[in-house]
Amino acid sequence: MRKKLWIFISLLVIVPGLLFTVSCAKKVVQSVPVEAPAAAVPAEEKVDLLAAQEEAAQEEAARQWEMKAEEDLRQTQLAEQAAKEEEMERAKMAAMQMFMNEDIYFDFDSSAIGDMAKNVLSRKAEWLRMTSDASVIIEGHCDARGTSAYNIALGDRRAESAKSFLLDLGIDANQLSTISYGEERPVDMGKNEEAWAKNRRAHFVVE
Repeated sequence: MRKKLWIFISLLVIVPGLLFTVSCAKKVVQSVPVEAPAAAVPAEEKVDLLAAQEEAAQEEAARQWEMKAEEDLRQTQLAEQAAKEEEMERAKMAAMQMFMNEDIYFDFDSSAIGDMAKNVLSRKAEWLRMTSDASVIIEGHCDARGTSAYNIALGDRRAESAKSFLLDLGIDANQLSTISYGEERPVDMGKNEEAWAKNRRAHFVVE
């Protein structure tokens, strides 16, 4: 009898608990909100959106192309400018080399400027006027005949004659200086008139 009573009491406790649990579970399930399906985008709006995206892409491509074209043009202009400057520098160096390589020559025991020497000095004057920042040393040279002292003095007169001619052509005196080497620096070591004629000269050095 007690056993039956105990079972009955247990059922009275367990059954309400189960009913309460099921009821709560239902409430939890029912409390979860259900999201409404996303509204479909109208077809016309999709077309407009795609068109806008395509237009934006085309504009960006055009902008990138324009930027590249501008950069290519800038690089081309820089290259052309560099080429011009390089050409000018080569021409300047060539003119300077011609200036230094072209000597003037004198008759035996003379410092007079001959007609051929005047033409050479006139060309040198043009270069000096265009290159006003250049400083030039005029060297006087002689052949081996005569004493060393005499040839030093003769070389000095030859250098000064060339300088005076350039000054008469309007060249700034600050651009010119002279020195005499006499017979010390021959360009031809021969002992004949041909060699001596080459050594009777004024040579020009750009500092």
